[in-house]
Amino acid sequence: MDEGKGKDDEQEPAYEGKDYHCDEQVEAGRTAEDVAREQGVNKYTIYAWKVKYGGMEVSEAEEVKHLRDEDSRLKKLVADLSLDKDMLQSVIRKNS
Repeated sequence: MDEGKGKDDEQEPAYEGKDYHCDEQVEAGRTAEDVAREQGVNKYTIYAWKVKYGGMEVSEAEEVKHLRDEDSRLKKLVADLSLDKDMLQSVIRKNS
């Protein structure tokens, strides 16, 4: 596992293309194990999805994922720009 990745980072891609209504299937009486087997994931992933996406419509879950992706992209951009700024300030100090 990469040091920069957490458990949520590992599970997030698995949700792409999967049934957004897994929690509804579990609430309707199916076991989490059966739903997980059908989706090709661990039963604990079903529980994590329920916590993260439970009660949302498909469009809302997709919007949340889009916003998280955008947030991640912007955080990386800020980090890159901060490094660039520090590097330029270092060059300016050396040339002064």
